[in-house]
Amino acid sequence: MSASNTSNQKGEGPNSSLMRYMGLATQFFVTIGVGLWIGSKLDQYFSFGSPVLIWVLPLLIVVSSLIKIIVDTNKKKK
Repeated sequence: MSASNTSNQKGEGPNSSLMRYMGLATQFFVTIGVGLWIGSKLDQYFSFGSPVLIWVLPLLIVVSSLIKIIVDTNKKKK
């Protein structure tokens, strides 16, 4: 096997880091969408005067997702 084949098999090539970041971005946007959907359903259920949960829930999800992304991207490889 050549050196390039072994590095790609171990997940250390440039494509693996690209796929990792694409996965993190996809996860980020999907969680925002789910948070918006859950927030709108909860606002309908509780019948608030203004859409409180459609703002608060996605905001909390964005903050927690950013913290998770920062922690995941700063992990040291062993």
